Amino acid sequence: MGDDEPPIFEIRENHLDSGLRGIPVGTCQTSFVDPIKGVHYVGYPVEDLVNMEEEDVIYLLFNKRLPTEQESLDFRAELAHRAEEMPTGALRVLESLTPGAGHPMDWLSTGILALGISDTTGDLRTDSMNLVARMPELMARIFHLRGGKKLQTRDSRPDLGLVENFTHMLGISGKEADRMNRVLRFFFILHMDHGGGNLSTFSGKAVASGRASIYASISSAMSALSGPLHGRANQSCLEFVKRIGSDDPQEIESFVRGELSSKRPIYGFGHGVLRAEDPRARLLIELGEEICPDDSDFRTVKTLREVVPPILSEIPKISNPYPNVDIASGALLQSVGFRKPDYYTTFFGWSRVAGITAQILDERGARGGRGTPIYRPKYIPRNQPVRRLES
Repeated sequence: MGDDEPPIFEIRENHLDSGLRGIPVGTCQTSFVDPIKGVHYVGYPVEDLVNMEEEDVIYLLFNKRLPTEQESLDFRAELAHRAEEMPTGALRVLESLTPGAGHPMDWLSTGILALGISDTTGDLRTDSMNLVARMPELMARIFHLRGGKKLQTRDSRPDLGLVENFTHMLGISGKEADRMNRVLRFFFILHMDHGGGNLSTFSGKAVASGRASIYASISSAMSALSGPLHGRANQSCLEFVKRIGSDDPQEIESFVRGELSSKRPIYGFGHGVLRAEDPRARLLIELGEEICPDDSDFRTVKTLREVVPPILSEIPKISNPYPNVDIASGALLQSVGFRKPDYYTTFFGWSRVAGITAQILDERGARGGRGTPIYRPKYIPRNQPVRRLES
């Protein structure tokens, strides 16, 4: 860049203490969010992928292209083989925890870290594939152990597929399993990745930039995801829907205006990047019409989608009054049998493991194999005058 050329991005005073919001720090090969068209994985709009098998979408994120039929079979076989070798030491760590204690996301972070303590190879791709492959059993163990139950290793059937093995280990079968698998697969594909700058992905990549293991990095990402301003939004949204308890438009409008006047959040609306309705919200509502059209909470969600945007549009500072992905995800998970909303973030975390590991692999291979430098943003003393910053 010549002396007379302007910088690509100029740091201004109002960028400070803003959570790095909107400040470019790197590139992302796996996904991006278009302000109008929503999430794209490796250039594909997510709605073009949502009815695929989740293993094929994971392959896409890892390899930057969809698999051939044979590659798909080989990838699934590799995942199944790796899932058969679940390290028992990690499971004993979970078994030592008090059933029901803490939030399920604490268990997920702990379980992933315990997997790494038991079986880190040091090879980034191997550890990434092992973690992706073993997530179904780890999740099932958390569900059972938090409920005070034991789960035998022989109950795992990795040959069934990632989602199918999880529901199998929960003891779900028949049409009930079919509905559950349909919703979970849909949910996972919609949530697998979301650009590089969201809190959990950025946290995982920042930890990995110090050459921490994939397990330590993903465990930190799950801790970041556990907060109510990030991954717990789907849980909060369903709780919000239940507080309304009606699908009558007038009652919902009155409720929403009351929440706004009390300065309480309206869950399921708005987005940091999008300036239109999140396509994932529309896709989930379309799935709800198929899976649970008469569910009372789902009917509330549909009415919220129509009633709320005009109300939020009255507030000048709101740049996106439209539904986001969280508006319907909790209602759908509940409709297929997951009755405890505090587990919903673990599904979000499970799905995001693939996208974050893929991004860590990309960053470790950057700069001709030298990897992205360790993250070290600059902080400026609050009371010290700073030159070259413009308001």
